[in-house]
Amino acid sequence: MMQDLSGRSIAQLSVLLQSGALDPRALTEWTLGRVRDHADQAIFTVVTPERAMREAEASHMRLSSGRPLGLLDGIPVAWKDLFAIKGLSTTAGSIVLKNDPAATEDAAVVAALANAGMVSVGRVNMSEFAFSGLGLNPHYGTPRNPCSKDVGRIPGGSSSGSGVAVAAGLVPVSIGTDTGGSIRIPAALNGIVGYKATRGRYSMRGVFPLAKSLDSLGPLCRTVQDAVWVDAAMRGLPASEVRRGSLEGLSIVVPTDVVFDGAEDGVVFAFEGALSRLERAGARVRRQAFPAFKRIFEITAAHGPLVTAEAYALHRFRLEGADAASMDRRVVSRARLGEKIALSDYIAILDARDRLVAEVSTLVGPSEIIAYPTVAHVAPPTVPLEADDALFVETNGRTLRNTLIGNFLDWCGVSLPCGTGEAGMPVGLLLSALPHHDTHLLSVALAAEDVVRVG
Repeated sequence: MMQDLSGRSIAQLSVLLQSGALDPRALTEWTLGRVRDHADQAIFTVVTPERAMREAEASHMRLSSGRPLGLLDGIPVAWKDLFAIKGLSTTAGSIVLKNDPAATEDAAVVAALANAGMVSVGRVNMSEFAFSGLGLNPHYGTPRNPCSKDVGRIPGGSSSGSGVAVAAGLVPVSIGTDTGGSIRIPAALNGIVGYKATRGRYSMRGVFPLAKSLDSLGPLCRTVQDAVWVDAAMRGLPASEVRRGSLEGLSIVVPTDVVFDGAEDGVVFAFEGALSRLERAGARVRRQAFPAFKRIFEITAAHGPLVTAEAYALHRFRLEGADAASMDRRVVSRARLGEKIALSDYIAILDARDRLVAEVSTLVGPSEIIAYPTVAHVAPPTVPLEADDALFVETNGRTLRNTLIGNFLDWCGVSLPCGTGEAGMPVGLLLSALPHHDTHLLSVALAAEDVVRVG
C-alpha cells in the first residue's frame, strides 16, 4: 500500500525520490488520485494526467539511471490558472476565455520547472482575472480553507487554489502570481509559506497579466527551503545562491503606520510572540514610522488605484461588451472604476510611486528586514461575503491593505506561519526587503522560519 505523502515538503519528497525509496510514477499516480478523490473539487480547474505521467516516466528513467536533473526531479507542481500550458486554453479563473485557442507552448517558468524535472499535474483555481484578495469564484466554486474547523472560510486570493492545494496536502508546491498580495495572502490564511519575488525576477512570458507594473510571481509551499529551490529553478539555475543567514545582529524594522490599524487581537498576539522569539534568537527590533504608507492610500484616494487603472485598460472591451454579463459581478464593478482614472491621474500615480520608493529606501538599510502581519485578520467565513457585496468590498480592502504596500514599493516578501488567531485559524508574519534584495530576504527567512513557527 502506498504511504500517505500528504503534507510532505519538497525536500522530504526529494530525499525519497533521489534515494530510490519512492518512484516518481507512483508519486504522480498518488497525487492524481488524491486530487481526483478529494472532497473539495473547487481546488483544481484542470488536471493534466497524460502530461503528468509522461513527465513522471521521464523522471523515473533519469533517476533509475543515476542522472537526475536535480533535487526537484519528479516533484509534482500545480499552476495558477494564469500560466500558459501547452495544449490548454488559459482561462484566468473565468468562463469567458474557455474557448480561446490553446497555448502552443508553455509559459517560460512552466518550461523552466519542466527542465528541472518537475511534474505538472494541473491548474488550480483563482479569483477571476486575479482581481480580488479573497479567493471567491462564482464559476468554478470557491476552495474551502482546509484549516477551518467551524464554518467554511475563505482561502484568500487571488491564488486561492494554490494556497489550498498545498495546505490540503495535494501538492508540495503551486506557483502563483502576486499583484497586491495574491501569493502572501493565501499563504498566510492557509498556514503555509508564500514567497513573492521582486517584480522582474522571473520571465513573465506566457503569464496572463493583471497590472504589469505590479505583477510578480512566486511559489506557495511548505517551507522556505522549498521556495529557495523552486526560485532557482524558475530562473533556470541548477542550484541556488541563497545560503542560510544568521539572526544574530539582524535588524528588523516594524512599521508603526497603517499595518496594525484594526488588527485582530489574536493576529497581534501571534505576531508579537514571533517577534519576541526572533529577538531572543539575536535579532534587533526597532519600530519606525513610515509616512509613505499613508501616502500610498492618499494617492489612491486622489487618483484611483494603480491596479484598477491597468486592469481596466486590459479588460476594457470585455467590460463594455457582452462578456461582462458572464463575469463575476464584483470583478466587473471594481474593474469599471478604472474608467474614471484619467491618463493624468495614471501618470501622477507612477510619479508618486517613484518618489515613495526612493523615500522608503532612505529609511531602511540594505540589510534590514521589514516585518509586520501579512493580513491583519484571520480568514473570515465565506457565506456572508458571497451574500453581501458591500461586505465583500470592505473585507477585500482590509485583506489586501498590508500586502499591497509591498507591491507598490516593489518589495520582495515572504509570508511565514507564526501562530493562530481567532477560531484557531493561521496567522502570517510578513518579512519584506527592498527591491532586488531577494537573496538576502530568502537567506534571512531560512534562518527565521524555525523561530517564527510554533507547534
